Formats: sequence, C-alpha cells, structure tokens
Amino acid sequence: MAVKIRLRRMGNRNAPFYRVIAQDSRYPTTGRFIETLGWYDPKQDGNNFSLNLDRVDYWLGNGAQPSETANSLISKARVLPVEKAVSGAVKEEEVPAAAAEADAAEEAAEEASDAAAEEATEEKA
Repeated sequence: MAVKIRLRRMGNRNAPFYRVIAQDSRYPTTGRFIETLGWYDPKQDGNNFSLNLDRVDYWLGNGAQPSETANSLISKARVLPVEKAVSGAVKEEEVPAAAAEADAAEEAAEEASDAAAEEATEEKA
C-alpha cells in the first residue's frame, strides 16, 4: 500500500480550508482516507496550520510520500516553537471557526433537503 500525505479541500467558495490527511494512493483524492493529520487555513493570519507531528513522522517512517504543499507545511511545523506546533491529536477546538461554520452550514443544508424530500413523499401519499 502506497500512502500519500496530501491536502483535502474542505472549505466553501472563496473560503478555502484544508485538512492534511494520510491517504492510500489507490483511492481518488476526494475518496476515503486513512487518518487526519492536521489542518491548514490559508486565509487566516499568523499561525494558519496545525499538524500532529508524531503521526506525520509515523507515516513518513512507513514510506508515505508528502505532496509539495504538505511537505512545505511539515518543514514549517518543525521550525516553529513547540508551543505553536501541535504534537498531539488534532482537537475540535483547534479547527478555526470558519471551518466549523462551513461544516455546520453543510449539515443544515443536508437536513433541509432531507426534510423537503420527506414532505414530498408525504404529499404524494
């Protein structure tokens, strides 16, 4: 199994947000992945990314190939002071508010479409 460390787009239009993931190279870039290793928000000022360096080192030790952008983020994370570079698991609190709002909006849109579909089936009956 060839593993790649790459970025997966999660944000909305004009509000990019990415998750850094470990993914089997046999699957498409939008397909399933093995593990989330961190996040990257290019619109955020200052420290705009977070990586779980322990897991990144694990995957790199097992032969994972990082993309150019992922490799750039990994090298930046190694240079940062310890307080700014995350070495543990990526927690929900660390994900920027914009990404959380985008996820909430997606869930609300799905619920609304489900409710509309239910009402349509009730009207037919």
